[in-house]
Amino acid sequence: MSTVKKRSFGVVPVVADPDGSLAFLILRAYRNWDFPKGGADEGESPLAAAVREMEEETGMRVSDLAWGEVSMDTEPYAGGKITSYYLVRVQKQEITLPVSAELGRPEHDEYRWVDAAKARSLLPLRLIPILDWAIQTVATTLPNRQLLDQ
Repeated sequence: MSTVKKRSFGVVPVVADPDGSLAFLILRAYRNWDFPKGGADEGESPLAAAVREMEEETGMRVSDLAWGEVSMDTEPYAGGKITSYYLVRVQKQEITLPVSAELGRPEHDEYRWVDAAKARSLLPLRLIPILDWAIQTVATTLPNRQLLDQ
């Protein structure tokens, strides 16, 4: 049985375009694509940490917590780390990746708004179950939306 060495919290930002298709926001640090995520500050709830991390990493605000505190955890990775992801609705927009005060540069090198098929091709294998969960959750709650990878 593995021991969780570190927890982080993130969001899967999704937007339904006017044509009903879905777009997901993904971020690249070096060659690794991921959703916005990070650690919780002392006393901060997991959902609040996830939302704060997205705002810090993208400058974007969450427009809708339609799915509330429903989340999904990754399998342990990187020596026992687990990330809990929440699904949030956002407004699709151009992003200027903010400079991290801690790093003196943006945390990420690039961002992309992508459909589910493109997300699946860029994200690491550990995040495919998270992407599938997000697609299924949106499909269940917004059944008339066209899912681009099907």
